[in-house]
Amino acid sequence: MGSITWDKNNGWAGEPYWKDAVFYQVYPASFKDSNGDGWGDLPGLISKIDYLHELGVDVIWVSPIFESPQKDMGYDVSDYQKIYEPYGSIQDVDRLLHEAHLRDIKVILDLVVNHTSQEHEWFKESRSSKENPKRDWYIWKPARYDENGTRHPPTNWRGYFAGPTWTWDEQTQEYYLHLYAPDQPDLNWENEECRNAIYDNTMRFWLDRGVDGFRIDTVNKYSKRQDYVDAPITDPKSPHQSAPEMWCNGPRIHEFIHEMNRKVLAPFGAVSVGELSNTPHPDQVIPYVSAAAQELDMVFEFSVIRLGTGNILGPKYIYQPFPLSKLKNLTEKWQSFVTGTDAWTTVFIENHDNARAVSRFGDTSSTEMWIRSAKTIALWQATLTGTLFLYQGQEIGMTNMPQSWGIEEYKDVESSGFYAEAVASGDSERLRKTLHGLGHLARDHSRIPFQWDDSPHAGFTSAEAEPWMRVHDDYRSINVARQRGDPTSILSFYKQVLALRKQHRELFVFGAFTLLDPENEAVFAYTKTDAKGSRRKAVVVLNMSKEEEVGPDVAAEMSGEEPRLLVSTSGEGSMKLRGGRPVLRAWEGRVYVNYDKH
Repeated sequence: MGSITWDKNNGWAGEPYWKDAVFYQVYPASFKDSNGDGWGDLPGLISKIDYLHELGVDVIWVSPIFESPQKDMGYDVSDYQKIYEPYGSIQDVDRLLHEAHLRDIKVILDLVVNHTSQEHEWFKESRSSKENPKRDWYIWKPARYDENGTRHPPTNWRGYFAGPTWTWDEQTQEYYLHLYAPDQPDLNWENEECRNAIYDNTMRFWLDRGVDGFRIDTVNKYSKRQDYVDAPITDPKSPHQSAPEMWCNGPRIHEFIHEMNRKVLAPFGAVSVGELSNTPHPDQVIPYVSAAAQELDMVFEFSVIRLGTGNILGPKYIYQPFPLSKLKNLTEKWQSFVTGTDAWTTVFIENHDNARAVSRFGDTSSTEMWIRSAKTIALWQATLTGTLFLYQGQEIGMTNMPQSWGIEEYKDVESSGFYAEAVASGDSERLRKTLHGLGHLARDHSRIPFQWDDSPHAGFTSAEAEPWMRVHDDYRSINVARQRGDPTSILSFYKQVLALRKQHRELFVFGAFTLLDPENEAVFAYTKTDAKGSRRKAVVVLNMSKEEEVGPDVAAEMSGEEPRLLVSTSGEGSMKLRGGRPVLRAWEGRVYVNYDKH
């Protein structure tokens, strides 16, 4: 786990605050609307800071709030130094920073610099003529022509939102590259002047105002292969082929990220967490987060959270069932990959790009199973090594949109793209499977309004307003107000386990993970061993099934020492044993330790 210094008087001496911090992602359009226009805003977020402080949040991550045409919910920025008016103003950002810092809460912003909006002034200049000084700030290529003189894009690459990665520009008679929507042209990081403008315009501007760091979008896509060749044909039915190897982890990526750190992040002491997609091998990830490399503090690796999805490009929304053993083995892989290194890892199971955890990994078949499984997921996440990230609504067990809702309720550009592609295919079975997959996996599920109470629109906005997305049908039974005063609620359990995570940080934040019984398809059990070398140990036992199950021999894992029950999702203080093994009810989780901590 690298070099961790323990001081009996000062605790984890020399370790940066963000390692044992709890980060909380706010999707501002859906968090809290303060002015009744149906769109969440910064004043709404500010009004709920005490709620986040009460939960135990140390860092707020705010998803994009910059000026944008909103073709991809702000991930298409048209001006990095302005705030999209429905969110508020720069002064509201200043007030958010002030109020958060008063409560010892830090704030990070979402940095989107692989691409801009086509409405950004940089791109308007770039496309104005081939001679414009900013022409090379984006990636332009000439057309290809076949033997019949028909024009084709420079390569056959498929984009993330379906369709090609190239769009023809009539004015300058060339194609521009966009890995995402045509509205999101990719910046050319090969151009040093462009990179320096990014550092000044998008990073220093906000760090100078007091922002504490960034979640960095698509961080491993800045360096593209420069030969711009066709990808192998893996889908003969499509003219556009999956090609992430052409733009992920490219030849200059570590040079670029190191430069970003050296020039901007390090001088400000800014925390950084990068979105690292399509990087499934630990030896690829370590170079980004090795302390010696001086690139990023942390990254999100997506193997666990993407379980159930198809290929990231192509049949992404054709649902792929998976056994618990696969979830366990992937958790083990990404818990242990930093052992013996100077790298660091993250813990998360929800974000704005994925459906709700309790609907995907838990059990929503009844109210009782929903509560039990949401608590078990909370216990799983809170006992894993690394920096913990929560997503808004996770702490109250918010669920996916009802299956009864039609495709018209899906607002996301990605959902729309994959649905349209399935319709255009004329394949009824593909369409059925796509709709089924969207019902389980779509990004839209995480983006519906936050459920604060049982008033109209769940307290997200005023009764007279029209929310930008439909509020969940179950908001009267799943909301903060209902859970806040209930000691048995999901929210109360999150508060409890977040506090225990910090109290026992030597085990849960920094400790070494060892998986037990990897092939068991009902019980997820593992040990956490004290990072500073004492005999302190925890055994985590999670029954992730609908049946009563027997866990591992806890006493044996404690090397004969008496196991003590630290926490249980059922709230029971005693432990029922069968032959020395804990007997767990359906969707029950427990943590045992071999010591008392005072």
